[in-house]
Amino acid sequence: MKQISTIISFVLLATINAYCCPVCESRQPKLLRGITHGAGPESNWDWVIIGIVSIITLYTAWFSLKYLCMPKENQYQQIKNSVIE
Repeated sequence: MKQISTIISFVLLATINAYCCPVCESRQPKLLRGITHGAGPESNWDWVIIGIVSIITLYTAWFSLKYLCMPKENQYQQIKNSVIE
């Protein structure tokens, strides 16, 4: 029951944050319109920073999932094996 209520609360929070106010929506570029609040990226350097951070995040997420799901160690006492089980 606790797991179901947690999932429902995350879904509700995600849908509430998905909508932005009309003032913020008019100030956003086309790509981010309706997603975030605030002024958004103000120069091309902001887009470069967002792109670099996105690449680093995807790179980190890929390797963390890769090494968590397919650990190279075969010993039972490894931390990764206890997480998978």
